[in-house]
Amino acid sequence: MLHTFNSIRYRILFYRGSLICKISYFLLLFCMIPFCQGCHKAPEPYVSPSTTIRDNTPECLVPSADGTHNYVNAYIALDTSHMDDGYIMAAYLGTSSKVKLQLSGPDYMTYTYDLASSTYEVFPLSAGSGSYTIGVFENIKDDLYATVFSTTIEADIAAPMNAFLYPNQYVKFDSSSQVVSKAQELVAQAHDDLEAINFIYSYVVSNITYDYDKAENVQSGYIPNVDEILDLKTGICLDYAAVMASMLRSQRIPTRLEVGYAGDAYHAWISTYVENQGWINGMIQFDGQNWSIMDPTFAANAGEKEIENFIGSGGNYVTKYVY
Repeated sequence: MLHTFNSIRYRILFYRGSLICKISYFLLLFCMIPFCQGCHKAPEPYVSPSTTIRDNTPECLVPSADGTHNYVNAYIALDTSHMDDGYIMAAYLGTSSKVKLQLSGPDYMTYTYDLASSTYEVFPLSAGSGSYTIGVFENIKDDLYATVFSTTIEADIAAPMNAFLYPNQYVKFDSSSQVVSKAQELVAQAHDDLEAINFIYSYVVSNITYDYDKAENVQSGYIPNVDEILDLKTGICLDYAAVMASMLRSQRIPTRLEVGYAGDAYHAWISTYVENQGWINGMIQFDGQNWSIMDPTFAANAGEKEIENFIGSGGNYVTKYVY
């Protein structure tokens, strides 16, 4: 079966011409406000009611392709041994330089990833338990692709938060990553998860600036290198979100990297899960009790007034994909 991936590429990959945070009202808003560290008013710091310092020892979950439940042909090795932990792993075994993996879950959203490595990569089952269709497609020419693998799996996810604790293709880190050691340092004095989130959030929005040149020239299929972003201290929206998500996941705080629309612009942000409070979203700033959609790009580059006017109740954010 032949497919064209023109529409798919423009649906979720970050491409030249309408890259995340690059177009329309969102960029216009950026252009109206100053860009510098400290140019926004920081939210009031959260003060924990606890007097006990939380354990800041990193915990980096390690995905595994055990081979206890897998599918293999001449083109693909698909390991579904850990569906119950909210992820699958896949490696491309063929010779094409352009390969797509497509994943459709019970939320009816279709995720499309580049898959061009013989090394296993991790893909989250972010829609939770249910039926997932997986397809792999090789490029024939131009935007024409041929199906080389297709199957449907039934996922019974015993630990749904694990999908947002494990690393994956977009949130890629391990115990040796700089983001992990930096997060451990940043939260050393935190008394609880909320305070840990506050410390990491404040560091990211105060120390990473937006890279307009990169946004203008980044190519289709771009994947963040979180340690590189930490070193360069500059990046695009996806970089901000990936760095913060990696830091928080390594501190045992479930974090979703979310991609969708902020107004008219394609954009990336995060949300986090805190025990006894659930997933935290709403306003972007933290008021001592509630967090928002916590968009670290916007917080780093916008003043408090602009943030409140744009975000409002959160209605300007429309989530399409969750990693």
